[in-house]
Amino acid sequence: MTRRLAEVAKKVGVSEATVSRVLNDKPGVSEATRAAVLTALDVLGYERPTQLRGERARLVGLVLPELQNPIFPAFAEAVGGALSGHGFTPVLCTQTAGGVSEADYVDLLLAQQVSGVVFFGGLYAQGDAPHEHYARLAERSLPTVLLNAAIEDLDFPRVSCDDAVAVEQAFGHLRQLGHRRVGLVLGPADHMPSRRKLAAARAAAERFGLELPDDCVERALFSLEGGQAATTRLLRRDVTGVVCASDPLALGAIRAVRRAGLAVPEDVSVIGYDDSSFMTCTDPPLTTVRQPIDAMGRAVVELLVGEIGGVRVTHEELLFEPELVVRGSTAPARGRD
Repeated sequence: MTRRLAEVAKKVGVSEATVSRVLNDKPGVSEATRAAVLTALDVLGYERPTQLRGERARLVGLVLPELQNPIFPAFAEAVGGALSGHGFTPVLCTQTAGGVSEADYVDLLLAQQVSGVVFFGGLYAQGDAPHEHYARLAERSLPTVLLNAAIEDLDFPRVSCDDAVAVEQAFGHLRQLGHRRVGLVLGPADHMPSRRKLAAARAAAERFGLELPDDCVERALFSLEGGQAATTRLLRRDVTGVVCASDPLALGAIRAVRRAGLAVPEDVSVIGYDDSSFMTCTDPPLTTVRQPIDAMGRAVVELLVGEIGGVRVTHEELLFEPELVVRGSTAPARGRD
């Protein structure tokens, strides 16, 4: 007990006597200090006293599918910073191959009685994935927000970048540069954002008079290696432009073009998606569609805090406008159309 009091007191910056009053549910402590002590108790991994276990911790779980794609840490930073401004402590839950699953993290977060959960690109975006753990969150009425497109059956608030606008911007840019035959690298077939991008790409190709036959649409895992393999196949079909569903896929596309003895952008133009960190430092700097990370992060937190406060917020999807950022990986088409 003495060690616990000392650690919590140090974490919060109050006396051990104050911590003791909070743990024993005694008066004479401000609500702000009381909340800080309980949050420190949760963060340090100590169980709350029995009389305090019915209250939710001021913790919010941030469940990420990975950290290798820099867009996920960027979103986590934006959401975490906004949460801190509202007095909540973000708890990062990152999945790894063979490690703790998304469903396991849900069980852990429920056991910690967190105030809410934010998911970044999780299984909710995959039509063929298991979704039972989301039902457990709904049954508990735990405030939950999803970032980016999800399957239709989940009744949670969603904040997304407009995939249709993103694809239209990318295809319009290539059309202006004189490209006629464009390849598309997407995620798996059951991935909801990729489905949206494909539908938008077909509509944009028809509108701009571009060729997008089925054999110019490739699927891949969201990785540099996946982008390289998919683009290698596209190059056999004489595409002069490649639009990718993520920046890592686009970097893999650039590698594939070079391995084929061609150059970016002189022979093949490449466009990414996200405008994640260091895309200005690649060779060449990557033309990409920028997601408004800060604005989306703030919207996620406003929705979540509203639900935590008992306000029934809209469960309609909030769509944010992307921005095409033109850099050195795109150029006018020449000679291979």
